[in-house]
Amino acid sequence: MNKCYKILSLILSLFFYTTLISNASEGEKKRKKQPNIIFIFADDLGYGDLGCYGHPYIKTPNIDKLAEEGTRFTRMYATGVTCSPSRTGFLTSRHPASYQKFMPFHGFSGRTTITELLHNNGYFVGHIGKWHISGDENPPHGTYGMDFIKVMGNAEEKTAGRDDDIFAEAELFLEERSQSDQPFYLNIWGHISHFAVDPHERFSEEFKEVNVDASQFDKYYQKKLKKAQELGGDVNQSFRNYLGDVWSLDLAVGRLLKKLDDLGLTQNTIIVFSSDQGPAPVKMNKKKDPNVVANMLGWAGGLRGGKHEQFEGGVRIPFIVKYPNHVPEGHVNTTSVLSGLDWLPTLCTITNTSFDVSQYEGKDVSEIWFGKEYTPKRYLYWKTNSPNGAVSILNQNWKAHYLKKQKKYVLFNLTQDAGETTDVAQDNPEVLKDLIEKVEAWNNTLPTSYLKGEKTK
Repeated sequence: MNKCYKILSLILSLFFYTTLISNASEGEKKRKKQPNIIFIFADDLGYGDLGCYGHPYIKTPNIDKLAEEGTRFTRMYATGVTCSPSRTGFLTSRHPASYQKFMPFHGFSGRTTITELLHNNGYFVGHIGKWHISGDENPPHGTYGMDFIKVMGNAEEKTAGRDDDIFAEAELFLEERSQSDQPFYLNIWGHISHFAVDPHERFSEEFKEVNVDASQFDKYYQKKLKKAQELGGDVNQSFRNYLGDVWSLDLAVGRLLKKLDDLGLTQNTIIVFSSDQGPAPVKMNKKKDPNVVANMLGWAGGLRGGKHEQFEGGVRIPFIVKYPNHVPEGHVNTTSVLSGLDWLPTLCTITNTSFDVSQYEGKDVSEIWFGKEYTPKRYLYWKTNSPNGAVSILNQNWKAHYLKKQKKYVLFNLTQDAGETTDVAQDNPEVLKDLIEKVEAWNNTLPTSYLKGEKTK
């Protein structure tokens, strides 16, 4: 009997340990399949401010190469028209206007972020660079599930690109994480091309032969160049300064991509490059140097508007995704309408991270990242964190805005008029009626008062 018992006990023990090893092996396979994620987020970079998006003068060979090795999307939309609201949409998959307390001073009111979800799924989460998503200027490690946080401003060394310190810190992060099998997520949030654009001359000198030809641009940008010229400086030098600032960002991106290659991390890393909203305007106030204001020459790629505006130039943003052997190389998706709201559910799906679909507004668009071309059935909305803010709405190629001064809605067919020049409301009353009903119903779900704190950037 004792002999039989010992044999049975041995068999059970072998089965138990075999199961443990098998489960551990499966867990190891799952972990190895989880990709690393790097989110490079520029600040106020225009939709047209990259070579791969059609800028006639700019030099962005490294970012352009990123697009060649991945997929470039031409209809990606930010959720806000200033820095914090846009970041809120990406991190929480909730529209920024739904927050009664303004996010850069009060945080996300307990709503779960993509960084928390990934952290809970075994990711090491880092954040380097601009913050502007809570009232704490020096947030402790662990905020929003971020294991490592380093809030950074412009580079201290004037001869460096102003985001160089941020990217140098990111390279150190990568070196450390390369020693671990744990997957990582990293925000690299820079300051280029937010005000003030004032690069060292070594960057603007790269473009010393450039004299801007206004005929290369649309009527909206021509007006912007005229405003810069009216400030009294040399508009060609102002233009070179802007080009130099963006070029310095591209150089930093190039160094980061090389570091990924050197560390053997490229093949299992999702790299995303985007911008939080459209380019800042040439707009003076008493505190600003007119020579520096004149440098704010970001281009929205022929689209109307820019930062602070809900027209296409304010909310349509560059969006490039590279993920070797998963995201098609050299592809340009010109049809799928995507939103920053989709960041959270898409990454959760790709990384096998559990999330409650009902708690988020975005869609899982991983199949679109991986090559399918379709647009999720939904309406996209815009409104500032103000009870009296004007509303805008997009459905496929139809976009409507409420103009407060005129006290009316205007309608644009983006297929025929991406620059939103011609109001077609009178010719499409049923389309406009549907959009008005949807956007006003949505507006009625939003707070009727907001707690701000301080003026937004």
